[in-house]
Amino acid sequence: MSIKTRIPTKRYGFFLGSFLITLLLYIDRVCISSAKDSISGDLNLNDIEMGWVLSAFALGYALFQVPGGALGDKYGVRKVLTSIMVIWSIFTAITGLAWNYISMLLARFIFGAGEAGAFPNISRAAYSWVPLKERGIFQGINFSGSRLGAAFALPLVAYLIDAWGWRSIFYFFGALGILCAVLFYFLFRNKPEEHPSISEVEKEFIVKNRQQEKETQNESLPLGRIFGSKNVILAMIQYIGSNFIFFFTLTWLFPYIKAKYDLNLVTTGFYAMMPLLAGAVGNWVSGFTVDAIYKTGKWKASRQIPAIIGFCLVVTGILSSLYMDTPLGAVLCLSVAIFGADMTLSPSWSFCMDIGKEHSGKVSGMMNMAGNLGAFTTALAFPYLQSWTGSNDPFFFVAAILGVVAIICWIFMDSTKPILDEN
Repeated sequence: MSIKTRIPTKRYGFFLGSFLITLLLYIDRVCISSAKDSISGDLNLNDIEMGWVLSAFALGYALFQVPGGALGDKYGVRKVLTSIMVIWSIFTAITGLAWNYISMLLARFIFGAGEAGAFPNISRAAYSWVPLKERGIFQGINFSGSRLGAAFALPLVAYLIDAWGWRSIFYFFGALGILCAVLFYFLFRNKPEEHPSISEVEKEFIVKNRQQEKETQNESLPLGRIFGSKNVILAMIQYIGSNFIFFFTLTWLFPYIKAKYDLNLVTTGFYAMMPLLAGAVGNWVSGFTVDAIYKTGKWKASRQIPAIIGFCLVVTGILSSLYMDTPLGAVLCLSVAIFGADMTLSPSWSFCMDIGKEHSGKVSGMMNMAGNLGAFTTALAFPYLQSWTGSNDPFFFVAAILGVVAIICWIFMDSTKPILDEN
């Protein structure tokens, strides 16, 4: 009688590490939303100018996604992600030194460029560290860190602004990021095979159950090949729909509900954190759903079903919010929308690893670049549409339309067809 060997679980330390990195990443990113009124008052910026400040981050973040992911594919995640963490932390601190509109624009653009390669590199590391059957829940845990970080940062930063002033919070979180970068460098390895704390039994389990590289693993993947992939183009389009509404919660939701319902700073922070908490739950639900469907042998459906359900909730939540007369009602509807938007993340990033394989850093970077060009549009569309039409409603109608387009994209996406196998 054979006795089933118990597989150690030290690989879950990688799960925890990626969760904490995304937690910090989004705390640093969302600080500016809570500080919007203080910054605009101190630097004498109007809403249109603040829209450009918020979008400057998204533009830098979008443009450097593919280079950041490609560097991780080529030089290894350990060195590249450590460098990324140091750069974004330095420019988090530099944000606190801004003295006018132009200096703030530059600081936020470079901050966004610095953060750009984080998720593609985590995705590339996951290709080596995460067994296929655990890929969905890994992505769910990973992205829930970003939502929890943003959620708790909103009221926390609002409180710290009252206590310290807006500049000090950027100095504090910048220093914290440098410390985390040092810890990451000493604790992480590019592959489980290289990590001294992972047992041979667990290494064998991971290698056997992760997505296997082919003999052609060193075949290059030029940008033309990526842009020629129907799967990649569809993934990019649907991710614009996801990011368009989510980035609203990181940028304009806080000042929007504060002004519309005449709330104080801390109360607004607690309302604004609700959609982000819903997003964290959406990530967990989606991660479990992706893996549960995958284990039934339905690889393609394990990506499609959670994403399509998620975008249906996005459209429903957004349109319902327009009919709410109270801050609680509006925020609850938007929470449904963000729950849905975040249900699309685990299947989206799992999809990039499925089709990109050893080039998943570059492929996921391409998808995330497109999504963050959507985020760039969000930061500008909200104030400009309000200025042109005198109403916030058109912004939400645009978001709902993008959700419908994303549903159509997912119907035609196929995770079982790697890019290098496409004709």
